[in-house]
Amino acid sequence: MVEQHTPRSLIVTFYGAYGRAFPGPVPVSALVRLLGAAGVDAPSVRSSVSRLKRRGFLLPARAGDGAAGYELSEEARQLLEDGDGRIYGAPRRSQEWLLAVFSVPEQERAKRHLLRSRLARLGFGAVAPGVWIAPAHLHGETRRTLDRLHLTPYVELFRGAHLGFAPTSEAVARWWDLAALAKQHEEFLDLHEPALRALQQGPPPTAEAAYRGYLLALDTWRRLPYADPGLPRDLLPADWPGDRAAAVFTELHARLRDIGAGFVEP
Repeated sequence: MVEQHTPRSLIVTFYGAYGRAFPGPVPVSALVRLLGAAGVDAPSVRSSVSRLKRRGFLLPARAGDGAAGYELSEEARQLLEDGDGRIYGAPRRSQEWLLAVFSVPEQERAKRHLLRSRLARLGFGAVAPGVWIAPAHLHGETRRTLDRLHLTPYVELFRGAHLGFAPTSEAVARWWDLAALAKQHEEFLDLHEPALRALQQGPPPTAEAAYRGYLLALDTWRRLPYADPGLPRDLLPADWPGDRAAAVFTELHARLRDIGAGFVEP
């Protein structure tokens, strides 16, 4: 299996992992060097940075030595901070549910599409048209996302228990595509569990190798806690691979991140 990493995704992953701790804006020359270590050529870095600037994720700024560089926008910082709890924290398992009920006028259907896509990206499952559901621990991140996108006038949020009529485990299997989620976890394990075994059995990696391995693993992993939003464990199949995938990433993080920081330092 070949792992796919887009330059833009790797840049976002870099800022989430290391760029926030950089002393000031990250110079373009440093981005070219650091993304080059992950296999991204200089033209791709520059074009991807330009796209992220147009989206408002990155802002142009001068580094300490006056060189051209980029820093995170406030919105980007909030997005990354919201992601920290999902990506690096232990999976949260709410027993309550968060229900998002929305109605968007037909003349504003672009907002309806945006609302659906953002709820899906947050990890919500679809119960019915205009009714989406997620574990209740996502309420804070959901509120911030809807507020940032000016979508709160169209949505009502409710928190509570599922009272029936189908068994909750059967309902969850309708609201989320559990087979597809399990496949994503298994693909992560196929790609990164052998790398972890090699680290466990071999000498410590160099700073550059640790940085590259960590960046690529994180770039794959960071999508999974959004696709799989922390559904209650007793509602999932007994052989659910998500727990093992989380354990593999946690150990890769512990073994690689700090060593890799040595390669990032200016």
